Amino acid sequence: MVDLESEVPPLPPRYRFRDLLLGDQGWQNDDRVQVEFFMNENTFKERLKLFFIKNQRSSLRIRLFNFSLKLLSCLLYIIRVLLENPSQGNEWSHIFWVNRSLPLWGLQVLVALISLFETILLGYLSYKGNIWEQILRIPFILEIINAVPFIISIFWPSLRNLFVPVFLNCWLAKHALENMINDLHRAIQRTQSAMFNQVLILISTLLCLIFTCICGIQHLERIGKKLNLFDSLYFCIVTFSTVGFGDVTPETWSSKLFVVAMICVALVVLPIQFEQLAYLWMERQKSGGNYSRHRAQTEKHVVLCVSSLKIDLLMDFLNEFYAHPRLQDYYVVILCPTEMDVQVRRVLQIPMWSQRVIYLQGSALKDQDLLRAKMDDAEACFILSSRCEVDRTSSDHQTILRAWAVKDFAPNCPLYVQILKPENKFHIKFADHVVCEEEFKYAMLALNCICPATSTLITLLVHTSRGQEGQQSPEQWQKTYGRCSGNEVYHITLEESTFFAEYEGKSFTYASFHAHKKFGVCLIGVRREDNKNILLNPGPRYIMNATDICFYINITKEENSAFKNQDQQKKSNMSQSFYHGPSRLPVHSIIASMGTVAIDLQDTSCRSASGPTLSLPAEGIKETRRPSIAPVLEVADTSSIQACDLLSDQSEDETTPDDKVSSNLEYAKGYPPYSPYIGSSPTFCHLLHEKVPFCCLRLDKSCQHNYYEDAKAYGFKNKLIIVAAETAGNGLYNFIVPLRAYYRPKKELNPIVLLLDNPLDDLLRCGVTFAANMVVVDKESTMSAEEDYMADAKTIVNVQTLFRLFSSLSIITELTHPANMRFMQFRAKDCYSLALSKLEKKERERGSNLAFMFRLPFAAGRVFSISMVDTLLYQSFVKDYMISITRLLLGLDTTPGSGFLCSMKITADDLWIRTYARLYQKLCSSTGDVPIGVYRTESQKLTTSESQISISVEEWEDARDWREPGHHRGSHRNSTGSDPPEPPLLRRKSLQWARRLSRRGPRHSGKTAEKVTQQRLNLYRRSERQELAELVKNRMRHLGLSTVGYDEMNDHQSTLSYILINPSPDTRLELNDVVYLIRPDPLAYFPNRERDSINATGQDSREETQL
Repeated sequence: MVDLESEVPPLPPRYRFRDLLLGDQGWQNDDRVQVEFFMNENTFKERLKLFFIKNQRSSLRIRLFNFSLKLLSCLLYIIRVLLENPSQGNEWSHIFWVNRSLPLWGLQVLVALISLFETILLGYLSYKGNIWEQILRIPFILEIINAVPFIISIFWPSLRNLFVPVFLNCWLAKHALENMINDLHRAIQRTQSAMFNQVLILISTLLCLIFTCICGIQHLERIGKKLNLFDSLYFCIVTFSTVGFGDVTPETWSSKLFVVAMICVALVVLPIQFEQLAYLWMERQKSGGNYSRHRAQTEKHVVLCVSSLKIDLLMDFLNEFYAHPRLQDYYVVILCPTEMDVQVRRVLQIPMWSQRVIYLQGSALKDQDLLRAKMDDAEACFILSSRCEVDRTSSDHQTILRAWAVKDFAPNCPLYVQILKPENKFHIKFADHVVCEEEFKYAMLALNCICPATSTLITLLVHTSRGQEGQQSPEQWQKTYGRCSGNEVYHITLEESTFFAEYEGKSFTYASFHAHKKFGVCLIGVRREDNKNILLNPGPRYIMNATDICFYINITKEENSAFKNQDQQKKSNMSQSFYHGPSRLPVHSIIASMGTVAIDLQDTSCRSASGPTLSLPAEGIKETRRPSIAPVLEVADTSSIQACDLLSDQSEDETTPDDKVSSNLEYAKGYPPYSPYIGSSPTFCHLLHEKVPFCCLRLDKSCQHNYYEDAKAYGFKNKLIIVAAETAGNGLYNFIVPLRAYYRPKKELNPIVLLLDNPLDDLLRCGVTFAANMVVVDKESTMSAEEDYMADAKTIVNVQTLFRLFSSLSIITELTHPANMRFMQFRAKDCYSLALSKLEKKERERGSNLAFMFRLPFAAGRVFSISMVDTLLYQSFVKDYMISITRLLLGLDTTPGSGFLCSMKITADDLWIRTYARLYQKLCSSTGDVPIGVYRTESQKLTTSESQISISVEEWEDARDWREPGHHRGSHRNSTGSDPPEPPLLRRKSLQWARRLSRRGPRHSGKTAEKVTQQRLNLYRRSERQELAELVKNRMRHLGLSTVGYDEMNDHQSTLSYILINPSPDTRLELNDVVYLIRPDPLAYFPNRERDSINATGQDSREETQL
């Protein structure tokens, strides 16, 4: 290291410390010049200007002193009037001369001297070259009129009793008050509202007018009625209020002229003041005013920061935020840079919201606006991104700046941030809770392809509901679906819980099964007291501790539940019918099925990733005896736990030598070597051994490695998953990873095709005719529209076209606005859809937050809107664990020992289990899986005309003109006579069916006519389908594609699907039910050394990641 001291030359002798103290003779010979800066501020005038004008605090003191002098002079004038004896006579000399005592005169002279000196001094300091500008100012003229006569009376004693209109000093006091307020704002660095300043000026103007009129009338009436100050006050108030009783009136012409002048001045000055006040009031209504510091310190409030406030966003936030009882006393302060629109203003005028919501127009980047919102005292700050913008990256940048500004202004305020792009998430890692829209969106779309309706499941879980939706409907599926939709995730400490306290020291699966059996609650996860990580279904090896925090699914939390003893429950059961409902078993059957005991030990060995096996125990069981299920053990038998080799796949042994594709694609399990963005959670998944060249990723173009130009030529064994998106963004990583998760067998991996443009030719080339699912992602370029709800127009019409061309294709669509879900798979003449529309309106009128839940596409999981997941961020204020649990369910985060979401389908071989409770027991005792819900598909049970054709009023009217007596052929389906019914009766019956959602068919009338009409309509429908089919087939032939497998007639009009979250234990299982499972982490069964080696392998692969 180079010695720096040796490079620095020593100081010359004249710079030594001794020479600086004693002086140096060589300094005088130096050519340097000492410069003194800011010499102009050292002059006497500048120092006075600094003290009287520039300095805020000293200037405030001068203004306050001047204001006090003016008030003192007005007070001395009132004292002089009260002490003066009314003189007799009507001489004009009484107007110009008054009786003034010597002490009073001395005080007024002193006040006049000080005031005149201050006025001249301030005029000199503010002089800018124009003397007349200083002299002709009204304050200066009033000061001369009130001060100079008293100063002259010092040298001319005979003028000591001269009348001086000292009461005009009130206007000078008003002027000093205005200046004092401005200096006060500068001195304390706080800005009061302009409304407060304007109101203060208006009040002071009124007081000055009244005081001037009182004093003027009293003085001019010295030669008239000799009015005192009180009579003058009475006269002025009556006159200015336009009442005019007439009992007190001026007599002299001078006083009358003075009153006329004052009224004219009032008519000019007051309207100007009121106009400014009204303008400021309107501006304040737009900007929203301030949230007072006193309210912020005594009441609790949260701040909502948005770039533009829409009515849907506002109502979603308010309904979800105030759905929790403990938040009823909170206030919501909205900070938005744009002006409040008409719809938002109308909603905020409702008394329920006007007392809770405060709208402030301002920017989160300004400390002044954050101070208005009292951000430093807020309980939380929600920062939401604007998704209705074409440039979503720009919207994220604005959100990031808002988050930084709030964190800089109020470091202790909890932040709840919504971000759109995953690559921007790492900028706001400091926030307490972050929801990335694209992460959740693509993960839900991916899981929809594996576990049907996962998006609906998550949406219902993150919405607050009491489970009252659909209870007034005649449809049984709507009642059950609506009741189960009220289930949410809650938490409680084990030792404080009635649900789980008795299971301390027991295994997790034992606690989960018996809690569901006894209380109907579904235990899904736990968290250790000393650990922040939540474990979903940690498996049978996990032993419950007293300090564990339990997470469970139930209609309401335990604190709001009441528990009946067994005697009361028996009485209530006896009072009910023998069967609990159409989908339930008798009580004795439930007890028998739940109480069956088997000798089998719990099987905790390695499970196949394809799903649990629910086969019948065939050994030694008589046909007359009901099959038994092994009990759930309190503690897992560790001797039966076997280590699994997750790096291999059991499905590999099942492949045949003819599987060329599977032999060519060699998979390995590991962590992705490259991360698309900072902050992505590493996931253990299936990987290719070698990186595929980029040219081979183009499906529609051949390259030197392969010659395939369409999906059919590749010969994929499994059906395709097509993703129609606008761009291949980083968010697609969260779509691919769940479909390639390590726990999925290789034989079940579906090829993924990314379709960046969707004309018909590209759809046919990418294999839409044999695709399992097609995912349509909302395009960013269509999110911005002149009319908000038109942002989904292009997506809806394109999906409708796909639905008409490929009716058997399972299409999963994402929309911007939830209200547009009613247009998915739209049929204008479908009476059932019209009836659901009426039901949705009724639920919305009842105040439901889930009015859209009964729409068939949403209930079946074929459409969802990412804006419905906004409630996840709002719920995090009360349930800080909701984001973590949702990310674990969707596979966005992986925690060692935590399970994952999967599904299994109930086949005919599994119906021996019969009930959901027995299924719960079977899964917990055999595989350790915890079921959380059922996805059920059932027939609408409608007649052919209702389900396939959906007869409308117009079709019946057309059929009436076509019908003739000779055309009544065949059997009459809906009538017993031969005469056709009148169209009004048919119309009435059809509307009655649609209104009541009845599953019963119409009465038997006009049977032959209806049959002929339906044949005609079926023929019309069939011809349209055939036309579309011929169009598609001709295009496929033109492209050289095979038309084999194109099914143009199959659709799903006659079925409906819905979700039952945490159904009751006695719910009957039905064929083709899909059960949602939380399966334990298979890595948890690894020995510690093998688990460490796998983690080390994944760590090495992640270290090679290049960003």
